[in-house]
Amino acid sequence: MKGSDEGRELVVGLDPVRDWHLPLAWAADEAHRRRLGLHLVVAVPSQRDSHHAGGTLRQIALRQAGERVLEEGLNWARDRHPELGVTSDLLEGSPASVLGDLSHGVRMLVLGSRHLSRTEEFFSAGALVIPVAAQASCPVVVVGDAEHVTQQPPYVVVGIDGSESSKAALAFAYAEADLRGAELRAISVGQTPVFRLHDEEAALQSQRRMLHETTAGWPEKYPDVVLKHEVPVGHPVEELATAAEHALAVVVGRRGRGGYSGMHLGSVVHGLLHRAHCPVVTVPVE
Repeated sequence: MKGSDEGRELVVGLDPVRDWHLPLAWAADEAHRRRLGLHLVVAVPSQRDSHHAGGTLRQIALRQAGERVLEEGLNWARDRHPELGVTSDLLEGSPASVLGDLSHGVRMLVLGSRHLSRTEEFFSAGALVIPVAAQASCPVVVVGDAEHVTQQPPYVVVGIDGSESSKAALAFAYAEADLRGAELRAISVGQTPVFRLHDEEAALQSQRRMLHETTAGWPEKYPDVVLKHEVPVGHPVEELATAAEHALAVVVGRRGRGGYSGMHLGSVVHGLLHRAHCPVVTVPVE
């Protein structure tokens, strides 16, 4: 995935022991819309990481399951979009590290979600979503629930807070809405100040002004996309998740990378990965 093809592929990580159809369907459809190649990846622990016979046998079983999943996934994706260019790789190493490395030079990375609890995220060997989303160099799409394609009109939600990361999310969300023929709901969540009445209204006015300033100029770039501004008051995770209840996707920016063991992730992004019932897209600052 180097050279002239750099940035022309969409990578989807498949879990050899979980159902992979939902993330692969999203990835295949998106690659087809964007005219990208689709690259399927299964990552299994290296044999040198297995210190006893049981670990080695498990690694062999995972490799066999991975090979089977890749073959099935290739055929399934090609049946879904016969003209789509689809390739695959079975790679050795820590799945989170392998997928994080693959994020360099590709258009986006798609993962399924097991909806793990926060404790499971830290202690499950198969927990990928949080560490990969925290470290990836490209947008990461987490498909834990199906997009709501029957909603009319279809819409995409983007969270805006005026930061550079939310501006990157806005750029992605506009392009996605344009590709889908969908509306774009730009949402900046206001939180009720300690002093209410005048202070609350002043804070909301400031929030609305920031939202309009951040989205200024974008309607001219995407004249076919209907843009709606919303400034609900409440907790950012709950308000964004509620707004995205019937959305094609919810898009949010991500500040920085890494953290302790690669697990540090913004509280809003982290919360949405647990709470939202549609695909969640995290976009890093370029």
